[in-house]
Amino acid sequence: MLPKLSKCFSFTASRDWVYRHLFASAGLRSVETDLGEGTTMHCWVPKLQKPCKPSLVLVHGFGANAMWQYGEHVRHFMGHFNVYVPDLVFFGESFTSRNERSESFQAECLVKMMEAHGVQRMSLVGISYGGFVGYSVGVQFPEVVEKLVLCCAGVCLEEVDMQNGLFRVSTLEEASSILLPQTPDKLRELMKLSFVRPARGVPTWFLQDFIQVMCTDYIEEKRELLEAILKGRKLSDLPKIQLPTLILWGEQDQVFPLELAHRLKRHIGENAQMVIIKNAGHAVNLEKPKEFGKHLKAFLIDTGTTKSCPTSPLSSGENIHF
Repeated sequence: MLPKLSKCFSFTASRDWVYRHLFASAGLRSVETDLGEGTTMHCWVPKLQKPCKPSLVLVHGFGANAMWQYGEHVRHFMGHFNVYVPDLVFFGESFTSRNERSESFQAECLVKMMEAHGVQRMSLVGISYGGFVGYSVGVQFPEVVEKLVLCCAGVCLEEVDMQNGLFRVSTLEEASSILLPQTPDKLRELMKLSFVRPARGVPTWFLQDFIQVMCTDYIEEKRELLEAILKGRKLSDLPKIQLPTLILWGEQDQVFPLELAHRLKRHIGENAQMVIIKNAGHAVNLEKPKEFGKHLKAFLIDTGTTKSCPTSPLSSGENIHF
């Protein structure tokens, strides 16, 4: 019965719809910003930006769109920050006609989009690939970043690490086939790599539905994004940042092993603090949402300087795009 139902009803699409309404009810609206030169970025932005609040940007990694990765956390920060949740280029509703694929280009687009929304300073949380982008923002635009959180982001990896057996995969092609799953079997592999206790017995039709809704856009461009972060990468070429940084990692991460967290801590030095969450893998934000949120709040929210904002009714003229 359920497989037949799935042909006319998508559980993934319905869940996505729920997240959209969750974000809207939390006080965010969906906006697309034309950055020029063929580039458009989508972002969830505050319906009513409050100047008395600092800004917080939540940047996603590979996988489902940004809503799925931060759906459990947005509401916890709305009272303290103007919260922004962007889709990076080639994810969600963001795209470019340019040939740029580097995380430095993603960082430039992100900062340009935030400037378009009047944001000059921000704290930034980057999960996995979003951490690569966040680190690049810190390198290129240090004056923009107040605090930086890098979650399971293998920024300090080197191309030789794959050859030397640090990862569960040995080639870029193998990594792409798992991180960009196009079959239920590959999606199951990704779940096993991402979670300490992956869901068992998930029906094939459900996985196929998820792939159809979430994993079929910009496949080749995303492969090029993966290649760009790995090809020729050397730790000696990675600039050091001088920003207050939290390194947050799942102890049993199989995508970016814990060694990379320690390597990143050594690279940044005294400006970084590190938190390791036990019994969690790469998808620590989903697997341990309460611990993940607790550590984010402890690092990001300065209770001694947090300002209280007067309450104001939301404008009845806001347009929310679904």
